[in-house]
Amino acid sequence: MEKEAIDYGFYLAKGIDFSSYKENFEKELNGSDENPYKQYLPMNWQRLSRIERTIQLNADLLAAIAAKAGKQNWLVISEHWCGDAAQIVPVLAALAQASAGKINLKLVYRDQNLELMDAHLTNGGRSIPKLLILNESNELQSTWGPRPVEAQDLVVQLKNNPETAANYAEELHKWYAYDKQVKIQEELLKLMKF
Repeated sequence: MEKEAIDYGFYLAKGIDFSSYKENFEKELNGSDENPYKQYLPMNWQRLSRIERTIQLNADLLAAIAAKAGKQNWLVISEHWCGDAAQIVPVLAALAQASAGKINLKLVYRDQNLELMDAHLTNGGRSIPKLLILNESNELQSTWGPRPVEAQDLVVQLKNNPETAANYAEELHKWYAYDKQVKIQEELLKLMKF
């Protein structure tokens, strides 16, 4: 399905706020051991919680958001089991909270919204998180994700090397720890200037 055919307003109305996302995450974390992704949840919960507590927002990005005319809807496709989402979603939530109402952040789950996800593939894959920036009329303005360009390049490099392919996630999360959410904010700043 082409992107123009997607009813973004439908998904925005279906979306949940960050507080509900965290509540659902905690329920899933403490839920059934039969969850096939259960092993990823504790570390992702720690990542999300740490970043939420320690995030340092880029002053230039905050100024660009404040200077932007009108409001934006940020629709994020995510899942709790996704390591990248644990690193990125709390940054997006902090920016929305700091925006003084200019950014309306809503999250939808990838596996429950495959039509939306399949309209926003990354190199043919359902990579998340995916940020869809919509105007006040819910028209798609731009997209970002699933991770900063530098991290994406690292993942491609690691996955293409047989010696590092199996453990690429460990190196990726070291990159995130070193970067401290700087690159994502730099890339979002460029998007805010369109």
